[in-house]
Amino acid sequence: MPNTTPTLGFLLHDVARLLRKRFEQRARGHGLTRAQWQALAYLANNEGIHQGGLAELIDIEPITLGRIVDRLEARGLIERRQHPTDRRVWLLFLTEAARPLLSVMREVGEATRSEALLDISETERQQLLDMLGRMKTNLTAACGAPVEDEDKEKSHG
Repeated sequence: MPNTTPTLGFLLHDVARLLRKRFEQRARGHGLTRAQWQALAYLANNEGIHQGGLAELIDIEPITLGRIVDRLEARGLIERRQHPTDRRVWLLFLTEAARPLLSVMREVGEATRSEALLDISETERQQLLDMLGRMKTNLTAACGAPVEDEDKEKSHG
């Protein structure tokens, strides 16, 4: 009989997918895609970043972010400003028109989190955040280290 217990990776992926789906359902009436919301959120915390840096933060291809930025700029939500010393680089900034949308986004995010954490106590919430934070630290460190070749270890051990 197959194991029906979800693995950590699958469970985290499903929870993240459902959080995104519910956020999108709540945010649909505001005329932005999830990718556009995400770009605005990251830009709000990193104003003045160049497009490649923002793409790296969001973990998407620069060409994909370029299309998102084009749409947000066309809507008057962000602006590109030329880098002061490198004419090839454009820096990204939010416009005043984007600021009310950020407030809406925070409200939608809070409502979505409230639904997700409905029957989870404050203590359990803090434990969850602590554990996920430690996992992120562990994996960040692991991603910076070379992968050990298990086959070599087995043949020498």
